[in-house]
Amino acid sequence: MSPRTKRLRQLIELQQQMKAIREMRHADLRREAAAAEQEAAALMAGVENQSPIANLFGDLYTKRIGAALSRKDEKDRLAREEAKRIASETARANIVKRYYQEALRQEERAAAEKETLDSVTRQAAEK
Repeated sequence: MSPRTKRLRQLIELQQQMKAIREMRHADLRREAAAAEQEAAALMAGVENQSPIANLFGDLYTKRIGAALSRKDEKDRLAREEAKRIASETARANIVKRYYQEALRQEERAAAEKETLDSVTRQAAEK
């Protein structure tokens, strides 16, 4: 295997690792957004059910609901950005894979041409 092919193979592995990291981060962001949404829903349910604590600390509940919804929006935004990065990583990985496959084909062609040349040279030497 040529040095170029080895480097391309290593680059493919790196791209796969980067994509896996991005996918994990995306999943974490989605999980955090869902948790913030659940927190906001639970707090709103307390306000709607006229909970004595919610009535006593109405401003605090309102601030917490607002903070949870803002956190959800921020995590959703970050998750969308991460999804774009995943798409970019995927595209880059596909490009490198194509280069790697092309490099392998070139090596195979070169080996076949060398084998053919050696065969012709041997036949010419025998005559």
